Formats: sequence, C-alpha cells, structure tokens
Amino acid sequence: MKKKIIIVGGTGFLGFHLAKYLLKKKWKVLSISRTKPKKIRFLKNVKYLFVDITDKKKLFKKLSNHFNSEYIVNFGGEVEHRKLKNTLKSHYNGSKNLASIFLTKPIKKFIQVGSSLEYGKQSSPHKENFKSKPNSNYSRAKFLATKNLMKLYKTKKFPVVILRPYQIYGPYQDANRLIPTVIQSCLKNEKFPCSHGLQYRDFLYIEDFVSFVFKVLIIKKLNGEIFNIGYGKAYKVKNIINSIKKSIKRGFPEFGKIKLRNDENLATYPSIEKAKRLIGWKPNLKFNKGIKKTINYYKNNKINE
Repeated sequence: MKKKIIIVGGTGFLGFHLAKYLLKKKWKVLSISRTKPKKIRFLKNVKYLFVDITDKKKLFKKLSNHFNSEYIVNFGGEVEHRKLKNTLKSHYNGSKNLASIFLTKPIKKFIQVGSSLEYGKQSSPHKENFKSKPNSNYSRAKFLATKNLMKLYKTKKFPVVILRPYQIYGPYQDANRLIPTVIQSCLKNEKFPCSHGLQYRDFLYIEDFVSFVFKVLIIKKLNGEIFNIGYGKAYKVKNIINSIKKSIKRGFPEFGKIKLRNDENLATYPSIEKAKRLIGWKPNLKFNKGIKKTINYYKNNKINE
C-alpha cells in the first residue's frame, strides 16, 4: 500500500519540491491550494484539489474522501504579508481548521511549517524554544498556529511537529525572494535596488530542506517537537548579492536603495544541533554549489507562467 499524504500549499515552491520527492518514493500525493499550479510546477501524478483552508465547511467537504490520509504537511498561507487580515486568517485560522478536521482521524503525523520569524528579536543563533515574541503580523499568525497545535498535542496527543525554516532557495522558486530576484536581475544585466546588505542570513538549498521534512515524516518519536531548518551558518547579504553578480558577470545592485523593515533583525540564523541529534540530519550541499545549480536553472527556464 502506498503511503498517503496531503500537502497543503502543494503548488508552491516548497510544496512542489516535497511532492516531487515523495512521488519518487511511490507515495500517493494530494495537493490542497487556492489556485492551480504554474505550468512549470505541475506534476501529473499529483491529485490537485482547490479550496481556501480558511473556509472550514468547504475544506471539510473537499477532504471528505481523503480522511484516510496518513500524513499532512501544511505549507499553506498568504504569501503577500501586507494583506494583514488574509495573512492572519490563512496562517492561523487555516491551520486551526485543518487540525480540527483531522483531530479525530487516524493520522500519523501533522507537520506545521512555521517560520524563523516566530523568534522575533531573540538573538541568533536561535535555539528551539516556546518563548517567542514575534513582532510582525505574519510571525504572530505563525506563532498563534504553533501555540494552538502544541496545545492540541499536550491535551489531545495530536501528532504535530513544528518546523521553523530559514531562507530556503533553489530551482522553481518565484521571483519574489532575494536569491531568485538577484539572479534574474543579473541575468538581465539590470540595475536593481537592494538594502545596504549588512544583514546576516542563513540559506539552505531546497533538496536539503526536503530531505529534512522526509526524515520528520518517517521518524515516529518526534511528536510535540519544534525544529529549526537551516544551514546553521550566517552569510552577509551583501556578499551573497556580490557573489551572484560575480558568477553571472552581469547586473548592477544598488545597495541602500531599500530601507530595512522596522521589525527586521540584522542577524537571523539558527542552531541546528537539535536536528543533528534527534534526526541525524545535516545539510549536504554547500552554499556555493547550491547557488551554481540555482543560477544554471534560471539561465534555462522561466517560471512566471
């Protein structure tokens, strides 16, 4: 019997890569999203259902034939965080609806994909904790979801694991994140505005992220845990931009044109010791090799279709 999984947000960058990986493992994959996948992220062996997870009645109806699914991974939520109400509803209410629907179902694992921003102004390297003080609408919504799910674990033994990813990058990512934006601007030999670039961030290649999620899915004794997902090293953003420019040999970054958000930390990166200890996982691909693979992808493909 094939293992059955529901990937909420299965048409997005992270969900697509996880679905693609699990299909190779012969899993049966159901994707839940509001919109159809872009042509380049369509997978013919995935079953796609389209519904807004904030609408509990419609969500229940759509899922009624899939309550025998064993695993759920929730990537769902509004990606445009300036839409304050939608961000709160989709990331908090959406996860709450999913959990309430599957609370009485015999699922083996519910993975909630939270955010590194849940740590708020805590100093890096972040170690997993529940003393978060998020300072943006998006991070508050993610932390509220974490609190609700952890309460269900403690009171109802709901089999949840919380993952807090940092900057994940790689092929098929939309051009609304730092690395694909810089790569595409350099490939077009354009001027492009940047911050001063003095921030330090952690960057993890998508294949390492997916291998982490898979390990969490198949290891039984992880329920109720919170895990950081990152490379475990801080990189200066300005150096990242300049290294991409140097590799492509084109592009004109305009440093200092974009102001940092008031809630933005200068240094954000994780400790990944817990993942190494409990899961036996560590990143495989070094940053320079991951960037090279990502640049090569964007040289040969367009994803905004």
